[in-house]
Amino acid sequence: MNQSPPDALPRTGLANVLRNLAWLLGGKGFAAVCSLIYLAVLSRSLGLRDFGHFSLIFATAQSLVALTGFQTWQTIVRFGAGPVLRGEWAQFGRLAWLCAVIDVAGAATGTLVAGLVFFVLAGVLGLNPAYVEMAFWFNCALLWSRLTTPTGIVRVLDRFDVGSYVESVVPLGRLIASGVIVATGPSVAKFLLAWALFDLLAAGLYWLAAWRLAPQALGQSHPRQWRMALAENPGITGFFGITYLSSSFEALTRHGPLFLVGWFLGTSAGGLYRLADQLAQGVKLFSGLVVRAVFPVLAVSQMAEEAQAFARLVWQVARMAAMAGIIVTLAALFLGEELLVLIGGNSFAVGAPVLLPLAIGAAFELASVSCEPALFSTGHAAAALRARALSVVVLAGAVMAMLLAGHGPTGAGWGVAAGMAVFYVAMTLTLWITMRRMRRAVA
Repeated sequence: MNQSPPDALPRTGLANVLRNLAWLLGGKGFAAVCSLIYLAVLSRSLGLRDFGHFSLIFATAQSLVALTGFQTWQTIVRFGAGPVLRGEWAQFGRLAWLCAVIDVAGAATGTLVAGLVFFVLAGVLGLNPAYVEMAFWFNCALLWSRLTTPTGIVRVLDRFDVGSYVESVVPLGRLIASGVIVATGPSVAKFLLAWALFDLLAAGLYWLAAWRLAPQALGQSHPRQWRMALAENPGITGFFGITYLSSSFEALTRHGPLFLVGWFLGTSAGGLYRLADQLAQGVKLFSGLVVRAVFPVLAVSQMAEEAQAFARLVWQVARMAAMAGIIVTLAALFLGEELLVLIGGNSFAVGAPVLLPLAIGAAFELASVSCEPALFSTGHAAAALRARALSVVVLAGAVMAMLLAGHGPTGAGWGVAAGMAVFYVAMTLTLWITMRRMRRAVA
């Protein structure tokens, strides 16, 4: 049969965005509580310097995942929504296996790059010899556990509930492991091992869930026919390139300032910046959740609804995100120091001036959260990429200028805020122009 089951068909409209977001928040709300607890355990048990080591290793792994991997889930959502709606499971299966092949190639490339960084360039980069080998294996674990093909399958099938259950394994496992590690003697190596194991476990569960939800797509002869997906989906090669560059720019925005602070000011300053950034990352995490909830709905809405209804949905989400960004900024202004002391202890209280600009930057990112998915789903991914590239250039220049001028981690935070303000303005203006052209074309 070519017909898909009713519960596998993505629905459209703001109600479905909110439904998807509710499932994501259910899992991520639980994750946020767990992460605050194990972040406090990490920072307090390791101390400022070792927490800085852990943070730099973890940020390196996340950067390698972004710079050598592909966000294939976006490709599956963008090009898989049509076949799923039509019940064409063979075509969807070939698309999924194409994305899986690209995922594996990216992870293999990342492993080679990690080996070069940690075993060949360790002395040039000034890496601590005691952490080189463990950092390499941790990077490998994250590279192979962050393949996003199964995530895209689950999302395009509108099963955000399944994704929430799977993703809750990581924070719960880290929380339990943190208690065991503190009881047996904390160390950077033990925390890295625990983080890697639960990431790998969640990856295995995601693949199992994708297989159970779409057996007619992932089975049979489709793995041998993945090359056909290139011809069946015009524009997919360019979309892969654009989403790769976009995720790479995002990684530079997210992790670049931490590396610069660690490079210029040392590991302790890096740990201080990391804890403040981790709290601001909570806002960025919410931004990511909104993207995940919005993109599948917009991809289907763009096919199923008229331009005016599509535009109304986009701006409804944008207004909600902007209000949330204002609330986040006020919370950082009035509660920032208390949160840092609560989580990291008194030694991290000096990070309060760093938290405020980082929260402002995160609020700008949150306010623009509907722009990129809307541009991607309407075939204007290149425009979104140009806006993100502009923000990376501004952010890098501002952070470097602040550090060279001697303003320390706080200056780096204001550089991030400046870059994200440019991102918000550029992305919103780009979306407004694009939507105006679409309405004129329809008229």
